[in-house]
Amino acid sequence: MSPTERAFRNSLVSLLPRLRRFARALCGASDIAEDVLQSALERALRSATAFDPARRLDSWMFKIIQNVWIDNRNELARRRHVAIEEAEMVGVDPTDLLDARSDLQAVVRAFSALPAEQRTILTLVVIEGYSYRDAADTLAIPIGTVMSRLARARAAIADSIKSSENDGLQGEGHD
Repeated sequence: MSPTERAFRNSLVSLLPRLRRFARALCGASDIAEDVLQSALERALRSATAFDPARRLDSWMFKIIQNVWIDNRNELARRRHVAIEEAEMVGVDPTDLLDARSDLQAVVRAFSALPAEQRTILTLVVIEGYSYRDAADTLAIPIGTVMSRLARARAAIADSIKSSENDGLQGEGHD
């Protein structure tokens, strides 16, 4: 293995946590995300010589992950399910824990219900901290598209959470 190949592989390994987080946000389920990530890494390793070192590796990989997701979306969507990771919490008021879990479930449901394009933008800009320009460059779309998808995603999540809160209040006999 050449030093360039070794450096490329080492860079990929260092990006794995971010790539996994992006794949999970895009796919909505950890088992599917792992499959997408695995396929994306295989593509990247096969195409390593095509990578332009002047380009950001993370952006290149995010685009590959998105392409794998799009290429396999129908098959993967059949297997998709929403899973909420359970965490053990010590010293927390059970009522607060139930409220927090309910809030988390509402956010996860709202995020999962977004179209893949909106989940992708939200993940890049909000979770990964990309600028609008970097997100646009990564996905090869106009910056205006990034801004409108992000605005629609945020509005959809806010509406979904507001709706779920109102449903909860009505279920308790409040109007």
